[in-house]
Amino acid sequence: MLTPRHQALVATLAGMTVGVAVFGTVLAINSRGGDTPSSQVVTSQPTQTPKTGDGLQADSLQFTSQAFGADDAPATADVPTGWKSATGGTRPKYVDPTGVWQIRFDTRGSKQTPDEMVAAREKSIDEKDLTVISRDDGTLIYTYVDQTRGPRMGLSSFRPTANGQRTLVEITVGGRPQDEAGLRAVLQRATDTLQISGTDVGDTRPN
Repeated sequence: MLTPRHQALVATLAGMTVGVAVFGTVLAINSRGGDTPSSQVVTSQPTQTPKTGDGLQADSLQFTSQAFGADDAPATADVPTGWKSATGGTRPKYVDPTGVWQIRFDTRGSKQTPDEMVAAREKSIDEKDLTVISRDDGTLIYTYVDQTRGPRMGLSSFRPTANGQRTLVEITVGGRPQDEAGLRAVLQRATDTLQISGTDVGDTRPN
């Protein structure tokens, strides 16, 4: 039988054991961060607009054939899958869901040669910090600063008629300077797949 002294010692040890257990439980709860369990995984939602520094990657693109043009001169060309156009006709513009990238066609043609169209387009651009990168092969490549969207890049390509004396169609792609590789891929794919009925469409633009 335990003596009163031994009984008091056992009671003291039992109380200390319970206290340590309660303290450990409270500490474990607090270590979980209160309302946020430590095992909770927080995932960020994808943003609609690409992050600064991210460029349009050529190898990430897939393409879909789109029809446009006039009734008497229908046209088709490949554009990136998912880019949408609000209008068709002779001047359709296809824009990606984020609104960062776009491609525009103008199938009305011109009596001017592609090189003349390049010179005319360069003179007509009224944008801040316009810098022309090249004017080769009937294609004007340039950068500028948009007041709202910041640095931008444009590639305007004027493709010749069969005899090379006039311009059959204009294809322009737009994005940001860091998108150059992807924009070139979009332009090249549209150029390679472009088909317009007839081989020598005249200038149908209004005066």
